[in-house]
Amino acid sequence: MTSAVTPYTTRLLTSDTWDDFAALVEANNGVWGGCWCIGFHPEGISKDSTVAGNREAKLAHVHNGTIHQVLVYNDGRCVGWCQYGPPAEVATIKNPTAYEKGLAELPDWRIGCLFTGSGSRRKGVARAGVAAVLAAIAHAGGGLVEAYPEQVAGRDPQRGAYLHTGPESLFEEFGFVRDRRIAKWRWVMRLRISALLRRRKTAQALAQARGLKSVRPRSPRLVRLTLVPAAGSP
Repeated sequence: MTSAVTPYTTRLLTSDTWDDFAALVEANNGVWGGCWCIGFHPEGISKDSTVAGNREAKLAHVHNGTIHQVLVYNDGRCVGWCQYGPPAEVATIKNPTAYEKGLAELPDWRIGCLFTGSGSRRKGVARAGVAAVLAAIAHAGGGLVEAYPEQVAGRDPQRGAYLHTGPESLFEEFGFVRDRRIAKWRWVMRLRISALLRRRKTAQALAQARGLKSVRPRSPRLVRLTLVPAAGSP
């Protein structure tokens, strides 16, 4: 059976879209108990962190412009996101000792947290977010992009926070390759993005990703996607 075509739009998390982001977080118990997607920021999560404090810290990053985060919308409602940014912004990653031990070159960009709200999972929301992030990076001049997904092959099915950096298979669809292992099931994966000077060239490059029927970037801040989600897609 062919999956129904699902149109998604994306916008950056800014003061203008904060309410959409906050509504999604609040509808999902603060995201993993109150993280508010602050874990990858420089301050991260500590034993003294509070839900209210995490929310205020996230909002401060939005107001200060120290954040890059794509929100994914379906029918005008925010249903997920993909966080990214330079290492100074996405500074707190899992397994830092193992990461630094094998580090030869810092990336220009990191992809941090991926989240899809309850009721919208396994419908291609994460794929839409990653596609929009790569488009934004291309518009910004490209560079070396890192992600830190979980290996899903060869292990029991995982759910929830275990996949907050996405499954390895999702990034493989976009051409990311393994660089090195930093935990039993976690890998550093890398992709070098060229600067794409014409929007048509950007659309053609991203349309090659599996599951994308068409990609029509409107601007670096808004990308309209028409997806045909693969069965069980993130």
